[in-house]
Amino acid sequence: MTVKVLLNGAAGKMGLAMAAFILADPGFELAAAVDINNTGRDLGELAAGKSCGVLIERDLERAIDAAGPDVMLDFTDPDTVGEGVRTALARGLNCVVGTTGLSESQLDEADALARKTGAGIIVAPNFALSAVLMTRFAAEAAKYFPDYELVETHHDKKKDAPSGTALSMVRAISANRTPHRQGRADEYEEVAGSRGGEYEGARVHSVRLPGVVARHEITFGGPGQLLAIRQECTSRECFWPGVRLALLRVGEVKGLVYGLDDII
Repeated sequence: MTVKVLLNGAAGKMGLAMAAFILADPGFELAAAVDINNTGRDLGELAAGKSCGVLIERDLERAIDAAGPDVMLDFTDPDTVGEGVRTALARGLNCVVGTTGLSESQLDEADALARKTGAGIIVAPNFALSAVLMTRFAAEAAKYFPDYELVETHHDKKKDAPSGTALSMVRAISANRTPHRQGRADEYEEVAGSRGGEYEGARVHSVRLPGVVARHEITFGGPGQLLAIRQECTSRECFWPGVRLALLRVGEVKGLVYGLDDII
């Protein structure tokens, strides 16, 4: 039995990459594609250079009703992801969401709506298994090294900062760390923002450059020693194993699950 997937945000970089993987995997069927760009184009031609017969549509509601998918895979935009998720969950459609930028209130709303309609939703800030493992390792390290700084680097088209993955990491660390201000109490910046953002007294830095997919590095400091943990995605191929797992498991989920920890 194949899983029928509606791909929302199909014409974006992540959408096209996921479309190619879905088309190549016999366990999945690309049932529909939605995007505000390249409407009417064959998604297979854009993603894999070969027609698949699935044309990109603009209207998500109509696409859901016409295709009857099992799950919506969403890689849209932080400004629009909430609306798309709301539309899908209201119809009882399971959702796997890779778009970052959903607020706590939006996550709570999605959880409540999913439980009301009997749908499942998995929201993952990063589908790379290396990022999931790094988060686990960092949370453990924080028990022994409470002082740290995080640097995340992404491509220059990314809107939100810090990344959703970076936020998931510092939240995991906070469970094993007492909030406290790091560095000198009287430190100052010659260039505004040079010390980065502050999260419970630790510093988080966001870098945006062309030629990058995603990279996260946390450096923990203690008396006479440093511990650095680094994860890097060199191509979007790294996301498919995690996305594939989420697509297969979301039907078992009740309400919202955040991250891949609970389904690995």
